[in-house]
Amino acid sequence: MLENTQTRLQPDSPAVMKHIDMYQGIINRMAANSAECKKWALGLVSAILVLVAEKGLIDAASLVIVPVILFWFLDAYYLALEKQFRGAYSQFLDALHQGNLPLSELYRVKATGALPTTFWDALLSWAVWPFYLGMLALVALAKWWV
Repeated sequence: MLENTQTRLQPDSPAVMKHIDMYQGIINRMAANSAECKKWALGLVSAILVLVAEKGLIDAASLVIVPVILFWFLDAYYLALEKQFRGAYSQFLDALHQGNLPLSELYRVKATGALPTTFWDALLSWAVWPFYLGMLALVALAKWWV
């Protein structure tokens, strides 16, 4: 039987560091994807509103609602995944520092929590809804003003 000190993973081991890097990479990608959603939504809405203003098609401004809502949901999805992976990252570190991390968990990257619950929380978070609701309000204002 192996002693506990032989099977315990050390926080500074290369395998543990690589595992932590994997989580950090995933979290960074989810945050970057969320930012890209905002960039694309803003660019697309701006382009559509410019076309609406140039052509005088005020009723076409309503078409902007569809991409705004789609990007809102996609942004919330990435934010929810980011939150779940941050939770898994924290659990991994807690188990590592408590000495409860089994070797079988190493290189097993998984999200924690229920995605539907995390998604709805992200959809209504301050990082998402003011941006997209503000964009919808801007479209309504542009439609009313033009």
